[in-house]
Formats: sequence, structure tokens, C-alpha cells
Amino acid sequence: MADKQSTKPPGGTRDFLPDDVRRREYVIDVVRRVYERYGFEPLETPAFENIDTLLGKYGEEGNKLIFKILKRGEHEGTGEADLALRYDLTVPLARVVAQYQSELPKFFKRYQIQPVWRADRPARGRFREFYQCDIDSIGSTSALVEAETLSAVSEILLTLGFSDFVIRLNHRGVLSSLLDLAGVPSSKHAGALVALDKLDKVGRDGVAKEFAQRGIEDAAAAKALAYFVDRESVDVLGHTNDGVANLMAIMELVKGTRAHGHVRIDSSLARGLSYYTGAIMEIAVEGIGSLGGGGRYDNLIGMFLGRDVPACGFSLGLERIIVVMTERNMFPARVAGGGVDVMVTIWNDESRADALALAAELRNGGLRVDVYPEADKLGKQFKYASSRNVPCVAIVGDDERAQGLVAIKDMQSGEQTAHRREEVAGAVARKLELRT
Repeated sequence: MADKQSTKPPGGTRDFLPDDVRRREYVIDVVRRVYERYGFEPLETPAFENIDTLLGKYGEEGNKLIFKILKRGEHEGTGEADLALRYDLTVPLARVVAQYQSELPKFFKRYQIQPVWRADRPARGRFREFYQCDIDSIGSTSALVEAETLSAVSEILLTLGFSDFVIRLNHRGVLSSLLDLAGVPSSKHAGALVALDKLDKVGRDGVAKEFAQRGIEDAAAAKALAYFVDRESVDVLGHTNDGVANLMAIMELVKGTRAHGHVRIDSSLARGLSYYTGAIMEIAVEGIGSLGGGGRYDNLIGMFLGRDVPACGFSLGLERIIVVMTERNMFPARVAGGGVDVMVTIWNDESRADALALAAELRNGGLRVDVYPEADKLGKQFKYASSRNVPCVAIVGDDERAQGLVAIKDMQSGEQTAHRREEVAGAVARKLELRT
């Protein structure tokens, strides 16, 4: 007999059972509604792209994490790749803007909620397949774009129930100026920023070690760490620096938005993706880490189009948000409790048609209704309802039927009450409201 085959999904991926899907749909619905209130329009792109579309867009670290797809058919034996799974939603957007430039408005604002894939090492809240919830604004260099972006993601987090978040804000121009001041050659800036982006993971000593591995001299490394880790950057550069001036403009504009009080300039923020050109931002929650990030990338679309187009975007980490909300019991009872509001029992085989009719009436009343499929003992039906976290059970026995009544059992308290049939949907709805 053959060995039993593993039923686990591939490492870094997950199966989503009903409770998982409900939580995801709840968060996605909040994200979508907020994005649309800010004027962003929906966009979807293929799960895979031509490999040349993705390579060279994310820097040295990103290139290593792209899931490549080998050539197929007669070319399979070459071991070469011509396609790759989507690494993020930003580069595909840049390709779309270049492809459809004549069909898009002057200022194009889009949101995109789709999965991406990265050949990363799985960890808590980090997966190889995960959803991103992106917004991007194309066509303007105004700091108002960053302010609106910060406001939108803040409103999403506040709507979901987060209050302890901070959006760290920095600027690639500030980072470059500080590296220059520290004595890091411009040819080593990209590598230095990749190292600095790992500060939260490897600490100061880990960054210093990587600086050395990248050939950055000790004196320059020490100065850079003082600027970035000891937070001396803005004072060192002064407000005449273009990057600092841009940050000040964003902070002023944010005062009138939902992001007010949640944004903080943080000189240690680097973000390793190489396509960022201006302001960069990242959501931080104490003890949790990042829930998303983004920034301005005015040169990326030009890699496809041949001329630069200003752009700024932000990506929310759906998976990590769901993990944190689950751990903190932040989901409403209707989402966390299950997918059914009331279960209709079967009294006997002769009552099955009536049970289906009652279920239809309750569904017409806006309730999520399940019908137990067999004429089992009531105790077994109650046990099944309890196993599915169904809050209410509807019972129509011979006595209830004769009187035109329906009994409703509250599965939490055990209380059972009788109601006229036309009043049952309202009675169940009231019981559900008391639980929220």
C-alpha cells in the first residue's frame, strides 16, 4: 500500500475555511468602500506577467523572491523561464498605464485587490501567497496626493477598529542626502538602503554588519547609523532640503484629514524597493510590525513608457491585518460568530415542506438561514446548530403549527420564546442586535 499523501497546502500558503473567508470578505469590503469614497476606480491584472516585466524593478532582494514559471511544451527541457507570478500590484499597474495611456484620464486613481506571490521564507503573518489592497494615483506631483493616500489608509484602519497605529513617513531624497553626508558613495546607496530596510528585523548591529559586507567604510557606516537610527536626520539637513520640505508640506496637509495624529516623520524608515523616488510611508503597530506601506515612484512607469509619469501608491497587507484582528477579537459578532443567523429544524418528514417555506420567509426578512436536512431528534439538531455557532433555532412542532406559532430557541441563553409566524424574522433580528 502506498504511503499516505500529505494533505497540507504548500509552505507559505493556506486553505481558507468558511470563518477565514468571512473575515477576509469583511476586511476587503471595508477597504473597497473606503477606496471608492476617495475616488479610486477598480483594476485587475493577470496572475502572471512576462518575466522581463518584473525583473529589475524591485532591486536585488526583490529579484530573488520572484516565482518564475518555466517555459512549457517543447521548451520545457531548457529550464528557462519566460513568465513569472505577480510579485506586487505596482509594476503591473505601471505596465497598464503605459499600455492604455490614451484611454485613461489625466489623473488616474485606481484600487486593486488581488493576490501576489513571493518566494519568501514563511513567518508569522508573512506568506508566499497573499493579497494586497493597493491604491495608486497617477499623473500628479502634488503633496496633496500623499495626504489623500495617508487619509484613505488611516480611515480604513480606524473603521476596522485600530487606534494604536502610526504611519511612519520619510523621503528618498532625505535618505540620499544623509548617505551623502555620511560619506557613502552614490554607487552604494541602493545597497545601503536595502540594508537599512532590515533595521527592524536585524537591529543596528545587523545593519552595520551588512554595511561592511557591502563595502561601506566603517566611518561612513557609523555616521549613517547615527543619522538613521539615532533620528538626527531632519536637524542635520534643515528645511531647505527638497525632501525635508516635501515632508513638511505633507504633514501640513494631513492636519485636515483622517490621518491627523497618526503620521510621524521617521528617519529610520528606508523601504528597500528600488523604484521609490520621493516620500515613503509604512504603517506600524506596536508589537506587531508593518501592516502596509508605499510611497512615490515617479520613474517606474517611464521604464515602460519612455517618459516619466508621476505616481504614488500604498499597499495594505490584508493577511497581517486579519491575523491581528483575529488575535485581538476585533471582528463583529456577525462575522466572527458564523455564517448562519437561524436554523430551521425538521419536526418530522411530513413537515419538511413547511420547514422550507418558513426558511424562505426568514430569508425574505434578510436573515441567513439553514435548514436541518433530516427528521432527527431535536437534541441532535440543537447539537449540530451549536457546533456551527448558530445563534437561534426555529422550531415548528405540532402544537406550534396548530396555533400558527414558531418557537425560537436562543442557543446562547437556552431561552425559548414563541412568536406569530409573521413576527419571527423581526424577533430573530432583535436577538442578533443584542449580541453585537
